[in-house]
Amino acid sequence: MEISKKEIAATAVATAHLDSEELRGAEILIKALQAENVKYVWGYPGGAVLHIYDAFFKQESIQHVLVRHEQAAVHAADGYARATGDVGVALVTSGPGVTNAVTGIATAYMDSIPMVIITGQVPTHAIGLDAFQECDTVGITRPIVKHNFLVKDARDMADTLKKAFHIARSGRPGPVVVDIPKDVSFKKVPYTGYPETVTMRSYNPMRKGHGGQIRKALQLLLTAKRPYIYTGGGVLMSNASSELRTLVDMLGYPCTNTLMGLGAYPASDPKFLGMLGMHGTVEANNAMQNCDVLLAVGARFDDRVIGNPKHFAQNERKIIHIDIDPSSISKRVKVDIPIVGDVKEVLTEMIAMIKETSTRPEPAALGGWWEAIEGWRKRDCLKYKPGSGEIIKPQYVVETLWNMTKDVETYITSDVGQHQMWAAQYYRFDEPRRWINSGGLGTMGVGIPYAMGIKLAKPEAEVFCITGEGSVQMCIQELSTCLQYNTPIKIVSLNNRYLGMVRQWQEVEYEGRYSHSYMDALPNFVKLAEAYGHVGMLIERTEDVEPALREARKLKDRTVFMDFRTDPTENVFPMVQAGKGITEMLLGSEDL
Repeated sequence: MEISKKEIAATAVATAHLDSEELRGAEILIKALQAENVKYVWGYPGGAVLHIYDAFFKQESIQHVLVRHEQAAVHAADGYARATGDVGVALVTSGPGVTNAVTGIATAYMDSIPMVIITGQVPTHAIGLDAFQECDTVGITRPIVKHNFLVKDARDMADTLKKAFHIARSGRPGPVVVDIPKDVSFKKVPYTGYPETVTMRSYNPMRKGHGGQIRKALQLLLTAKRPYIYTGGGVLMSNASSELRTLVDMLGYPCTNTLMGLGAYPASDPKFLGMLGMHGTVEANNAMQNCDVLLAVGARFDDRVIGNPKHFAQNERKIIHIDIDPSSISKRVKVDIPIVGDVKEVLTEMIAMIKETSTRPEPAALGGWWEAIEGWRKRDCLKYKPGSGEIIKPQYVVETLWNMTKDVETYITSDVGQHQMWAAQYYRFDEPRRWINSGGLGTMGVGIPYAMGIKLAKPEAEVFCITGEGSVQMCIQELSTCLQYNTPIKIVSLNNRYLGMVRQWQEVEYEGRYSHSYMDALPNFVKLAEAYGHVGMLIERTEDVEPALREARKLKDRTVFMDFRTDPTENVFPMVQAGKGITEMLLGSEDL
């Protein structure tokens, strides 16, 4: 007797149920995170995610870190991702939980950080009805994520999480939001396991660069008279620092890093010209403007790097641009040889081609180029007048910290402002992923959460947050999280009683009209740190800087807040004003 199609289908369904178990959507979510080897999730509970939190309570392999504000949850996961290269994971509730997280999501998006942000949502039947703590998460986050999902059926949970992690970490990395309605996290559905592979017809980022384009680029690069290698955060995201160092050393060419790319090439190597851009060195900026062949690797020619595009275009040069994101190529500056592909793979192929060819850079031309660079370098543009007595120079604090920690595994986070630029200029990073800061969005308040995330990932390393008295107050409540989860970070606050970068621009551009940039009612940071259960130090004299840092480093198991009272009149130099070209630099107060 012949079996009907209907009977075959019924038998298949029955067999599938025998091979599966019934789990709630929240439990499938946990299974997905475990399958992705997630170790930490930073979050804050609320009504829409209580089923998810209940599922967390029943497992032990993933540690949940309870922050004090959702913005800090995303920042901490972001800092973890930047330092490790793994996908950072944050969990927030619906409505204000989502909107509080928006700044952290946008920060990660601007700097291409791999993250998955799980957000709670009101039940599916209430979506669009102005339910309690409802907001349009997909709509709000669409411009600031690589992709987002609304999970409408618990049966789609595993597949959606697989796609989310794949999108977050592949191609040009970025944050992915997964919005989960409360009823979806509660509903029980058959679970047959986490997908081993993922295929997405509409998403297939190119990894391997075009061989012909690489050969053309190499021919141009090897015959250059004034070559320059300009690298950005894409080198770090691709874990291509080793390949970059091999390429630069093989060619003997000068190299610069952007703010986001510091550490990709060792700052201690003579071929490194320092950071370039708005607060870059004279030698780095002049080499950028005067080279004849520029190799741009994982960088995007942003406004803080090249200044005025018309000024940049005044000098004739050939540009090779390697980037995994085709939309970044020729976006602000027209390039001659575009190479779309993963930086690590393209540089590996480029190095192999150099080894196969007998063509080498012309020594005489390269020697003349280096002579010009050394002439610019003699300007010693980062030299500053040392403080004396009760005037502590902020640069001295950073330099002292670098001298003390340069030979041990150290991670430096920063907030945003003058202190960020001084950290970038005077802490000479030799290793990748050691400098963690908000570049594209310029987000104040990231320093402490970044440091918390890194300290969990790297418990044996020293983690310092270089901040200012303005930025640090934006997420200072996370000192409570540091105590609860035993993340003994060291906070170096360069306290000049001003919103320093705002004050500097007001001095330069607004004839000294310091509108609302003075911090008039600061807390006693020592007592505040102690109130949170930590150690507080007040440092007011230059001679006490080194002893204070040494004492803080000895307190390995304690979070230490160091309040350095620094010169309120000090400015960051060099400086390129808005609308100017990168060689039109102010080098000191005498140029104001």
